[in-house]
Amino acid sequence: MNKKIVWSQLKHEQWALYIAATEKGICYVGTQDENFEDLEKWVKNRLPDYILIEDDQALQGYAAELTEFLDGERKNFTTAVTLHGTPFQQSVWQALLEIPYGETVSYSVIADRIGNPKAVRAVGSAIGANPLLIIVPCHRVIGKNGSLTGFRGGLDMKVQLLDLEK
Repeated sequence: MNKKIVWSQLKHEQWALYIAATEKGICYVGTQDENFEDLEKWVKNRLPDYILIEDDQALQGYAAELTEFLDGERKNFTTAVTLHGTPFQQSVWQALLEIPYGETVSYSVIADRIGNPKAVRAVGSAIGANPLLIIVPCHRVIGKNGSLTGFRGGLDMKVQLLDLEK
């Protein structure tokens, strides 16, 4: 029997994000206005024995916390999270979770924090593969010189999230 991932589209003001969760917790927060196919592709690559089932009700708690964050009323997430990636990606994502609200760090700082200071490019790749945008705050990672660098959701989304946290 296939395991299931429930999904919904969170629509709030200018935001439209696909969110998905397994029975263990939220596993996916997409980019603004992405296609449903992006979520399907992620599931096929990361959790191929799962099927997607739309269920707005099941995701209400996750949607509520994300909405509160987008409204500037929440700084930390308390919902259960489940991250699906390689051990290296997991270590990078764990380091991202430790970046305080309203602060930014460079890719090299993340590489140092995971005990692999030479892995700056690999850290960048792992951050780019982060399936839980906003909740795992990859938007808080910037270039060493302070510049805004790549973001899976696009630089506009990164700027919006950083401005929200100011």
